[in-house]
Amino acid sequence: MTSTPAAPDPASELTFADLELAPPILAAVTEVGYEVPTPIQARTIPPLLEGRDLLGQAQTGTGKTAAFALPLLSRVDVARRTPQVLVLAPTRELAIQVAEAFQRYAAKLPGLHVLPIYGGQEYGVQLRMLARGVHVVVGTPGRVMDHMRRGTLDLTALSALVLDEADEMLRMGFIDDVEWILGQTPPERQLALFSATLPAEVQRIARRYLNQPVEVRLESRATAAASVRQRVWLVAGTHKLDALTRILEVEPFEAMIVFVRTRNTTVELAERLCARGFDADAIHGDIPQRQREKIIGKLRSGDLDILVATDVAARGLDVERISHVVNFDIPYDTEAYIHRIGRTGRAGRSGDAILFAAPRERNMLRSIERATGRVIELMELPSHEAINNVRVQRFFDALTRTLAEEDLTDLVSLMERYQREHGVDPLLLAAALVHHTRGGSPLLVRPRRTGTTATDHGTEPKPAPHAAESAPHRKDRAARKPAERAVAAPADTTRSRTPGDVPRKRTPQQDFEPFRIEVGRSHGVEPRNILGAIANEAGLDARNVGRIELHDDYSIVELPPGMPKPVFDHLRRVWVSGRQLKLSRVGGPPPTEKPRRQGASAKPTVPGKRDKPNRTAKPRKPKD
Repeated sequence: MTSTPAAPDPASELTFADLELAPPILAAVTEVGYEVPTPIQARTIPPLLEGRDLLGQAQTGTGKTAAFALPLLSRVDVARRTPQVLVLAPTRELAIQVAEAFQRYAAKLPGLHVLPIYGGQEYGVQLRMLARGVHVVVGTPGRVMDHMRRGTLDLTALSALVLDEADEMLRMGFIDDVEWILGQTPPERQLALFSATLPAEVQRIARRYLNQPVEVRLESRATAAASVRQRVWLVAGTHKLDALTRILEVEPFEAMIVFVRTRNTTVELAERLCARGFDADAIHGDIPQRQREKIIGKLRSGDLDILVATDVAARGLDVERISHVVNFDIPYDTEAYIHRIGRTGRAGRSGDAILFAAPRERNMLRSIERATGRVIELMELPSHEAINNVRVQRFFDALTRTLAEEDLTDLVSLMERYQREHGVDPLLLAAALVHHTRGGSPLLVRPRRTGTTATDHGTEPKPAPHAAESAPHRKDRAARKPAERAVAAPADTTRSRTPGDVPRKRTPQQDFEPFRIEVGRSHGVEPRNILGAIANEAGLDARNVGRIELHDDYSIVELPPGMPKPVFDHLRRVWVSGRQLKLSRVGGPPPTEKPRRQGASAKPTVPGKRDKPNRTAKPRKPKD
């Protein structure tokens, strides 16, 4: 492999005009506002424009999407309405993000079509777009492979293929799927592989499929986090929600992601933040894709300020507005922490990351500091005086705007009448109006008397009563509050295991429901194949899949209770080891449907006639 020179930094010497991009692409880049390329862009665009294969080692947030999108778009022939560029991404969120970037950079190429394809989206939309003709396809390996097997995705004219976040695809168990796809593409196609790290399996893929590639290596994860200011608050008897409220009131931020460990916590914390007057919403692995896209769109447009998320749900999320990341729950490992703080401070921008750590979590804190190569700054919570100063200033600003913008003539007359009739001091009358408009919630906070000084961590402002916590102008968010799932009886955890069992650790208060699938040991399936297929197609994290029991001609798998019928029907049609799962409940009825008229018969399900290659997916590391 050949390497581009590391010094001097090309990004400091080149402009986009120097990179010989196609004029429409250069015009779109100029319109977006890009001025000079980032290091990964400066080193990657020239060889990709020449048609060279490339191995790039770079983090998310370094501008690598533009690094491969701009040169590949410059070589697309819009007159040929057939897939010419294919990008494989590990997650649906990243696939959507990359597809949006391609569309943005192709704004000056009329007639160019980009299509994201991923599990969880209706096939009908994808089939219509593919039939109409697309030039760029961005998708997850499972859904891309599915379309190829159906014959609905024709890659015979493919000119370029990109593997984005190859190490993440390895971790999620998609490498075998990726190799199958690579084997079905034209041998003369251009190949670019991007990965944050280069484990042995990724290096094997590079050696086997890349043809004399140019190799571009960029900074490590620790270096990539250098643009993010990191602070830690040591939890010392104070509730984390009160601490987060203090930070939100005083810390100037544009948009924020608050990371927690479990999906239940996302909903609970988002609701409690909304009750305190903040514009917050939750995102986790169980949220339908359409709703997830809507929430992220609101975050991107400025209609939402705070997103409470799990690690899995936020993977691939790139929103420029995100100025702060709060680790409300400390992550399980250092890689998760680095990924979390990478949601801010992207592509050269600065960002802030705040970590909540309890005394028992000091070892993980030290591990994080070793992984990032930095001592994390100790944070002092804002004092009640600081909070009051901010509240008072906002209150004064609101009064100033009202006096300048509103016609108060009628209200002045009304107040004069009240003053004459009751003889009340004008200032006292104004104070009564402020108290009334705040619903009884105090404007100023007072420290608790706990035997410590007012600035100690142990003295928190007492939260207002729940009924008074809602801000006067907070939007009604009840319409998109996630519905509660039905809870089934806990699965039996005492039964004996067979050699094919996969005992999986249950999260607190997590129940499972047993399902039967029509593929077993005699068909050459392994538990990891089942786990990878179900987790990918249903949009579940591996932690939300329970025990897997292999039998000769069938298997039993535990899944979360209350499965929606569309997900159930989709999983019935998923293929593993050349067989459809044909998912069915163990000793129970199928998912609830609308009542049928008496005597009406259910339409039989017709099994698909297509084949499916052997999935040998490796199980994903639990994140959600």
